Amino acid sequence: MAENNNTQKDVDDFTGVETTGHEWDGIKELNNPLPRWWLIVFYATVIWSLVYWVLMPAWPGIAGYTKGVRNHSERENVAVQMAALNEERAAATQQLIEAPSLQAIENDANLLQFAMAAGESLFGDNCATCHGAGGQGFAGYPSLVDDAWLWGGKLEDIQQTLHYGIRSGHPETRFNMMMAYGRDNLLPREQISDLTEYVVALSGREADAAAVERAEPVFQQQCASCHGADGVGVQALGAPNLTDAIWLYGGERETIHETIYEGRGGVMPAWTDRLGDDQIIALAVYVHALGGGE
Repeated sequence: MAENNNTQKDVDDFTGVETTGHEWDGIKELNNPLPRWWLIVFYATVIWSLVYWVLMPAWPGIAGYTKGVRNHSERENVAVQMAALNEERAAATQQLIEAPSLQAIENDANLLQFAMAAGESLFGDNCATCHGAGGQGFAGYPSLVDDAWLWGGKLEDIQQTLHYGIRSGHPETRFNMMMAYGRDNLLPREQISDLTEYVVALSGREADAAAVERAEPVFQQQCASCHGADGVGVQALGAPNLTDAIWLYGGERETIHETIYEGRGGVMPAWTDRLGDDQIIALAVYVHALGGGE
């Protein structure tokens, strides 16, 4: 008698689909075929990968990689594009350097657009850490978006500040120093307190009238040479205006008292040895535009 090798296939009672014979915790695996669309996509990707391996760089080797019949190289493409971009920028860069004046740059729409784009990038890389991404400034770091300029807001003034900095150590740096009247024992504490009230009054706020009266001759003797007899400041000296509401370190009584007592002397680096002339020009144009300049 011939042996019957036929075995009865297991069929799921609920779905009526043949199972694979695998079962976990009473759950049977159905023997459903893969969807046709899935198989088509899978085989298409396999064919595409084979074509890609032939055409494009694909397989790494010990001393290099397969180049593909197209000999394609993104590295070379980027190098070509960068060379073309640098060549295109070179003409505009040369125009920036050769411009008869900074005002001439602002009057040339194309050159101004180039300078503003370059200046914005340079500002973000070199200046935003101290002055803020939008030039709004922080305590001790001047705002560049208002119309108050310690050393002048003309394009040439801004360019000079960028070149040589403030108290940077460069031979041509801009320099001034707010003396430490208390720390260096130049004035007694009582007069420093009176001067604090005087400065508060200069900015139009309520202050101790008796202290203001006592501080008047002290201010004229100690402070007027830099800040002016009326406290409006002297740009040529980088001395701030004390009559407005703009304060580099803060306008609270405690901060004003600290400024008079301890002195101030922040540092801005000189960029002349770090950036090219064209970059400093672009930065000057950008910063000038931030605050409207003078």
